[in-house]
Amino acid sequence: MTRTLFRSAAFAAAFSFGALLGCEASAATGPLPAPTADARLASAPARETAIFAGGCFWGTQSVFQRVKGVVATTAGYDGGAANTATYDQVTSETTGHAESVKVVYDPSKITYGKLLQIFFSVHDPTTLNRQGPDRGTSYRSEIFTTTPEQAKVANAYIAQLTAAKAFSSPIVTKVEANKGFYDAESYHQDYATLNPDNPYIEVCDRPKIDILKKQFPDLFVDYKRK
Repeated sequence: MTRTLFRSAAFAAAFSFGALLGCEASAATGPLPAPTADARLASAPARETAIFAGGCFWGTQSVFQRVKGVVATTAGYDGGAANTATYDQVTSETTGHAESVKVVYDPSKITYGKLLQIFFSVHDPTTLNRQGPDRGTSYRSEIFTTTPEQAKVANAYIAQLTAAKAFSSPIVTKVEANKGFYDAESYHQDYATLNPDNPYIEVCDRPKIDILKKQFPDLFVDYKRK
């Protein structure tokens, strides 16, 4: 992946210009409606897991680790086999994995539907196997559900957004039952937080955080790496 090569000043300047043309944090025609079909807030604290693939996992993780009610996030790979869940193999675009983020959350503080609303607000669910300058099946938009209820809520929300014409193009996001999430290498964890001046982070990922802060102010929390 060329993202990690954006180091030199000359290359960074060239990338920033091109990425500004191709990096969009959102494709929505306006703020997205809240899901009409959603899980209820739990009466007591617990832990549930959601898994989202929305392009480069750096940006997806940087958003969800700033959401109130989210307990932990992990960048990783989903949709493929365990023996090929390594960065070098996944970037070959032959393993079936998508760069994904596992989100552990407290359902007494935030619903799965609200996480879906955030997910669809901060990436483009209408581009097939592509987000901004990143192309390939590993950058596809996909929701890996961990319960039948999640699948029901996710499919209902996609239908709701489609009926509302929330996007100018058809949604291509897949919904599939999770068969195995595999943690990415340690240097990918919290990458956006640890490398805020990386041109890729500045152009492609920081706008996602800005959307979260603007559209979901009651859910936004500052994140400090533990």
